[in-house]
Amino acid sequence: MPYVLKRYVTYKANQAAPTANLPALFTEKGVLVSHLRFLYTKRHKSQSWIERNVFAVELLLKFINAHINTSTSATEMLRSFVDTLCFGSIDNSNDDQSGLYWQSRRVEDVNVLLGHINFYCDYLDQLHGHELPNLNPLRKATKAEERLRWCAYYKRQSNCFLNHLSNPSKHQFSVVRNIQGPLNHLLSIESVHRFPEEHFERFLKYGFFSKRNGEMDFACLLIVMLMHYGGLRLSECFHIYTSDIAIDTKDGSAIVSVFHPSDGASPEPGFSNRRDYLNSRFRQKPRNEYKRSHKLYSGWKQPLLTNRNLSFDVMLFPNSKATEFTWLLQQYLAVRVDGAHPYLFSNSVGKPESKKNFIQKHKRAVERIGLEVGKHLGTSPHSHRHSYGYRLNQAGFNQLEIQKAMHHKSPFSCLVYLKPEDNEIRDKIRELGL
Repeated sequence: MPYVLKRYVTYKANQAAPTANLPALFTEKGVLVSHLRFLYTKRHKSQSWIERNVFAVELLLKFINAHINTSTSATEMLRSFVDTLCFGSIDNSNDDQSGLYWQSRRVEDVNVLLGHINFYCDYLDQLHGHELPNLNPLRKATKAEERLRWCAYYKRQSNCFLNHLSNPSKHQFSVVRNIQGPLNHLLSIESVHRFPEEHFERFLKYGFFSKRNGEMDFACLLIVMLMHYGGLRLSECFHIYTSDIAIDTKDGSAIVSVFHPSDGASPEPGFSNRRDYLNSRFRQKPRNEYKRSHKLYSGWKQPLLTNRNLSFDVMLFPNSKATEFTWLLQQYLAVRVDGAHPYLFSNSVGKPESKKNFIQKHKRAVERIGLEVGKHLGTSPHSHRHSYGYRLNQAGFNQLEIQKAMHHKSPFSCLVYLKPEDNEIRDKIRELGL
């Protein structure tokens, strides 16, 4: 009976290559070796990208297994697969002869999945030439499609660093995929939700205070300050080493740096980078290289690095918070349980603090002050970064300054944090009374 299973395996491309722990797809005929080799070529991609690619190919294999007796070409099979992703496999009578029972997916999700399958198919095409059928071949683009692709190219290039080095071929956009996903919806997203400022001081004062033992969780306070007053993403906080913090001797303010988790400069001489340092000193990997299910995993969204040692400095705002951060840091280090790792944040037994554990603590802290937890309510951890960007805008910082403070590669990425919320626009309309 046909089946598809995902299992993690240790893969070695050749005798000289290092081993890699990768997800592999198994069928009744064995492991899908070509896909495993493809993933190895993409092993430096994020864990999210790899997992999504595996999921896309897994769905396609399951679809093929469900239609194994269908007499149709590979390309038509892929077209049917995309249609099923869009509309689901269940008919109007709630029956599904394929046995898949798939619900319809969002347009954006369908396009992402199809893009991953195209990546894999292109790899097979380059590897085997014309020995295998091309699932999604290219065809000549219509004039309208060619113009749209040129417009999209110039829009991307206008936001791209070193765009003057790009030299596209005039035939580059004259062909398109035979099978394309549905058009993405043109959507002006409502502004992201910020943590309610009127509750923030109360959140800091009472949210992380335990009445049971009368102790304050200083580690959580420091993480919240890094997000709310420094604009960090939650995942970036867990890559910070204790040695990445310096104190300005003039005013006692903290200077916090965030390094690339693997390629950033080592805190000690004699190591090529942080990956080498972690492996040699602690037998650990950079935290973004663990599986997403691993307790040490913490993502990395490729922020704009501004220092030659592959790091960026946290811009704490207002500046008085940098001194307050120093005081909290002293309180935290006095009670921290040290462990065999270089990270600033440790748990109660001296191991690196996990994102999952902090998220639970943040949730309890929100509920402790009587608020409901929800992304749409502005009470999720990421809402602190939204608050940071909005406060910079309200304080008069221009777009390029906000881009650098939030470490975005594109000056347009920060615009979503600066949008007023719908209720603020309604309030302004009422105030004008016109």
